[in-house]
Amino acid sequence: MKNIGLYFGTFNPIHIGHLAIANHMVEFSDLDEVWFVITPQSPFKQKKTLLDNNHRYQMVLEATLDYPKLKPSKIEFDLQQPNYTVNTLVHLEEKYPEGYHFSLIMGEDNLKGFHKWKNYEVILERYSLYVYPRISKGVIAHQFEGHSKIHRVAAPIMEISSTFIRQQHALGKNIKPLLPAAVWEYMDEMNFYKNLKATP
Repeated sequence: MKNIGLYFGTFNPIHIGHLAIANHMVEFSDLDEVWFVITPQSPFKQKKTLLDNNHRYQMVLEATLDYPKLKPSKIEFDLQQPNYTVNTLVHLEEKYPEGYHFSLIMGEDNLKGFHKWKNYEVILERYSLYVYPRISKGVIAHQFEGHSKIHRVAAPIMEISSTFIRQQHALGKNIKPLLPAAVWEYMDEMNFYKNLKATP
């Protein structure tokens, strides 16, 4: 049985912080693989700064080619929008009925708001959470403290954001060290983010 950690995000673009956290999870926890689940562009909430789904998938693919335990996933691309994590989990269980056990990877900031997620009780009943540290405000709900399904993983604190990368790239700053080399090359070749206004 493979224990798969699901790392959700827009990855717009994927950067070295994402890779460092995902790699830490597969090397220093009992997760066998981490799948980057790329959140699709919502037809209800078009964002000019969000690249096309397939371009973001391609960047995650490029970033993970040298890491056999890290894989991109476009599982949410075909799900009805707006989508909720609990629906994605059900879909994955149906697609991979045997040999896989799925868990969620999230930052501590997301755990603080986890009680607001759709069907969070069902998620916590059926799946484990692997939580990495983040600098953030707020407190973790009492019901999650010491919970048997919530595993704290002492991954490095990465204060790099895709928003910062997009904004600074649009301003002409050199953000190359913040990206995997293959992602930088793809992004540069496709001329991504350069003509965007420096907005989130």
